[in-house]
Amino acid sequence: MNANRTKSVLGIILIAVVSSVITMFGYDQINKKRNKSLSGNVGEYAGSFEQDNNVILTNLTASQGYFDFTQAAEKSVHGVVHVKTKAVREQVIIDPFDFFFGFGQRIIPREAVGYGSGVIISKDGYIITNNHVIKDAREVSVTLNDDREFTAKVVGTDPQSDIALLKIDGDNFSYIPFGNSDALKVGEWVLAIGNPFNLTSTVTAGIVSAKNRTNIVGENMGLQSFIQVDAAVNPGNSGGALVNVRGELVGINTAIYSETGNFTGYAFAIPISIAGKVAADLKEYGVVQRAVLGIQVPNIEYLKVYDPKRASELAKIQGVVVEDFSDRSPAKAAGIEKGDIIKAINNVP
Repeated sequence: MNANRTKSVLGIILIAVVSSVITMFGYDQINKKRNKSLSGNVGEYAGSFEQDNNVILTNLTASQGYFDFTQAAEKSVHGVVHVKTKAVREQVIIDPFDFFFGFGQRIIPREAVGYGSGVIISKDGYIITNNHVIKDAREVSVTLNDDREFTAKVVGTDPQSDIALLKIDGDNFSYIPFGNSDALKVGEWVLAIGNPFNLTSTVTAGIVSAKNRTNIVGENMGLQSFIQVDAAVNPGNSGGALVNVRGELVGINTAIYSETGNFTGYAFAIPISIAGKVAADLKEYGVVQRAVLGIQVPNIEYLKVYDPKRASELAKIQGVVVEDFSDRSPAKAAGIEKGDIIKAINNVP
């Protein structure tokens, strides 16, 4: 009797130990997969904001087999904020009476109010948004999804990438962890979250239409490598989140291509591989640290129009063709020559 009882107890303990081992193994595999899903650099940027690598969303598909966006949307909306700015703009006033008597035009300062979106990227209140959302603002405030309002401090801005970093006081804020924008594939589902037309916490879905889009915004924005999506994005979405179906931040919604000013099917987001690096530098240094190769490369978009044959030839090359060098080129000094094809930097393709 006692022997049977002992065997039963031992059996229960063995089952419990095996279950624990299986659970720990499963957790370890999930954690490894999460860490592996982030490229090395993006993982470093996430570390700058002490993001938890164990934030994982599951149940990506419904029982019927199609993608279920509800968990990604529910988790992400709490990490997207409504940004309100106040700035002083100079308005030219022409009074017919003054004009008649030769006083000419008058310039009157006016308060201008602007709106946009932002993404909380750390539990202690760091927020990424677009530089153009807060440009020239003398006052910036953010409203969370739970309607709490905070005054935001501008930590730093980078007009070249159109990224700005804000900070609000507090702790334990909901945030969106970084994903791997480099791993995105054309045709992959994504969600755009923001505040179009001041309609807060709006979620739209679409697919990645293209990657590495250039020459989309004016020349003032020097660094352009956009993710093109067909998720609906409208005025007010700027600075908002582009997330994958796992609820990870893969881009910052920035621009649309439209002849009317409203969405027509072409929206563009800055990859988090760029935005995260800029935000991490702004936090640590106050300015963005940039390396310079000093090379000139072919403009594919230009060649597609004016030299389609060469554009087609270049499209088959896996890498970057060195067309020429700047006056003081570190790449030339290191032995790179015209016509060389650069396939990786620091062993990263």
